[in-house]
Amino acid sequence: MRVIGLDPGLRRTGWGIVEVEDNRLRHIANGVVAPEVDADIAVRLMQLYEGVAAVLSEFQPEEAAVEETLANRNASSTLKLGMARGTALLAAARAGLPAAEYLPTRVKKAVVGTGNAKKEQVAMMVARLLPGCTIAGPDSADALAVAICHAHSRQTARRWDAGGVKPLGVRSSRAGAAP
Repeated sequence: MRVIGLDPGLRRTGWGIVEVEDNRLRHIANGVVAPEVDADIAVRLMQLYEGVAAVLSEFQPEEAAVEETLANRNASSTLKLGMARGTALLAAARAGLPAAEYLPTRVKKAVVGTGNAKKEQVAMMVARLLPGCTIAGPDSADALAVAICHAHSRQTARRWDAGGVKPLGVRSSRAGAAP
């Protein structure tokens, strides 16, 4: 199964795609969508959508995972980040992909083993978990970490499915599904 992880941002949205086969992960691609910084916010959101949609079209993932937004001290920054996140989710939904959302602490814990890990620790562990992968930058490393977190969470969810219980801390949506 092919999974895309997205680390949304209005200036830079990282993306990373991994192939999941049994317990093995294989790096497919990673990069960043960077809208024009001096463009109007509506134009930047359109560029972000088009960039993510192009990646989805090119690599044909089967599922998407997006990092959730935590509130910042600056309400305006939080709102803009939420817009970028909504745009990433929209691109996944328009492509017909189920999308899961993960808190940053959950992603860090899945990849590093602690929810308080630093960005550098996340990038280092992503490189170890995906040998031979050249990471395009910190946003891409975070996106790959989201994809890895989703891959691990899916395996856990399969185990829980037998009991009809959903693991804690995972929210998912499927395009066109009722809320």
